Amino acid sequence: MSTKTASAAEAAVAALVEESAGLRACAVLDPEGLVLARSSAADWASSLAEIWAAAGDAGRPEPTQVHVATEDGEVYAVRTRAGFAVAVTDRFTLASLMFCDLRAALRRIGAAER
Repeated sequence: MSTKTASAAEAAVAALVEESAGLRACAVLDPEGLVLARSSAADWASSLAEIWAAAGDAGRPEPTQVHVATEDGEVYAVRTRAGFAVAVTDRFTLASLMFCDLRAALRRIGAAER
């Protein structure tokens, strides 16, 4: 991981924490699942692998985003060529805005790599 990529990942997580209403924790990972930056010390790589495995459906294209809601909170996950972004939020966070924020974080990291 380059210094530019690491800095962009840290900046992306900081922006998510600052700008995303209801955010509890978040992380960005590279395409291989290595954590680039995170707001908490959760096991992001393992949890994200479980989310994608549960969301997958043989015979269908892999999903590019996942939203799971429980009574205790919500999880949002996005994947692009640049990597993965995942967030844990309070209940009733606006899904469209959270997905937009996560994709913007990955775009920032992708731009830093170029």
